[in-house]
Amino acid sequence: MTQDRKISLIGFMQAQNCSTYPGSWRHVATDPAYLTPEYYQNIARVLEQGMFDMAFFDDRLAMPDIYSGDHAQTVAAGVRAIKLDPLVVLSAMAAVTTRLGLGATYSTTYYEPYHVARTFATFDLMSKGRAAWNVVTSLNDSEAANFGHAEHLEHDLRYDRADEFLETTLGHWDTWQEGALVNDKETGEFAHPDKVKRLDHRGDFFNSRGPFTVPRSVQGQPVLIQAGQSGRGRAFAARWGELIFVVYPNLAMARKQYAEMKGAIAEAGRDPAKVRIATACHVVVGETDEIARKKFEYIDSLAQPIDGLALICEVLNTDFATRDMDEPFSDEDMAAISGWQTFRDRVVTLSGKKNPSVRDFVDFSKRARVNEFNVFIGSPKTVADEMEKWFTEGGCDGFVLSPTHMPGSYEDFVRMVVPELQRRGLVRTEYETTTLRGHLGLEAPKSGDWKRLSGPESKAAADKGVKAVAA
Repeated sequence: MTQDRKISLIGFMQAQNCSTYPGSWRHVATDPAYLTPEYYQNIARVLEQGMFDMAFFDDRLAMPDIYSGDHAQTVAAGVRAIKLDPLVVLSAMAAVTTRLGLGATYSTTYYEPYHVARTFATFDLMSKGRAAWNVVTSLNDSEAANFGHAEHLEHDLRYDRADEFLETTLGHWDTWQEGALVNDKETGEFAHPDKVKRLDHRGDFFNSRGPFTVPRSVQGQPVLIQAGQSGRGRAFAARWGELIFVVYPNLAMARKQYAEMKGAIAEAGRDPAKVRIATACHVVVGETDEIARKKFEYIDSLAQPIDGLALICEVLNTDFATRDMDEPFSDEDMAAISGWQTFRDRVVTLSGKKNPSVRDFVDFSKRARVNEFNVFIGSPKTVADEMEKWFTEGGCDGFVLSPTHMPGSYEDFVRMVVPELQRRGLVRTEYETTTLRGHLGLEAPKSGDWKRLSGPESKAAADKGVKAVAA
């Protein structure tokens, strides 16, 4: 570990009534004003006070309604039933902050490259170089139905489309080269025509002409976030991801999978030291370990059975409602799961069963429970000790903190844990840069850099690297 290496802190947010933990809205201290800009602006100020690298919004393009084929139980229980557009919410947060990075999830399956390229390039300019795009492929038929399709694309085909989506989007971002703008009122020259190109992309999934209409930002282009952890998703992350989000249930598995991901990045011809890997977690902190444990017990009691069933069916694109809880899935059933395959594979690994049951999916995934992610529980010193151990012993480069209630979960962390991490030199005491890339230690890319670092040869190498790891 280099002496100046710092922990990356990311606030894991949802533009809805709850956090990633559905029970969070039931917490007595959760602010119910989630439909107002002030709610998100308050959290943004807290995160910036805590020197967080970024606030990041996960997203899905449909209400969870796979379980029982109906949305009624989701609405009744408030299981992520509301989903605002995250980029609009981030615009409100950008207005009251100057350093906090701002990331949003947009799908490559149901949007078009030109639209995403223009939206994020504009937001990057308006936030003065603080934007990030979390690249996802979407995962269930409910999302497909909202965009006029009968069913979603097959898993690997979604990633093939996503590869070309990134090539097209980055191609548009490239078309305004450095120094293109002149703005010389005396000569009348606005911009250099030879530094503004037209893309003219024609591919298997997209045709997009250009010319693009948004110049480059101070950080070159938005940071690319990815969350692939196995198979085709890992190859995609190794090729494109500048900040990679993962879920590591314990430190032993974190060390193993962190090393594998860094190895896949190197196989793709990229410098693994320039790619940050951050694992999702919950933090429950109190003035003493005993106080924190009592807080955790209350938070954990807020979960309801429908929370897990609704969200497991959502991510697997499979309805569990008609299955016996203890009946093992057949090989054919497992192969037919077309949603989030990393989630499926994690349950197989943790359960040790090739053919888990519904109960196994609930018990071992811990979906919609506070311990779905690794949980750091205790006094500020106890929490800081564990986070430092993960960071220094090869488990991660940072943490994606999901709140157990809003805004109190973030307020507690910033008030109690951040000062302890700062005392140890693990978290900055002030922002040294104005851009998200600066916070993450990433260079501002120049026009065309991605072709060298993430071109077709990088894709082939990433695929090869993932196969080697699997072997």
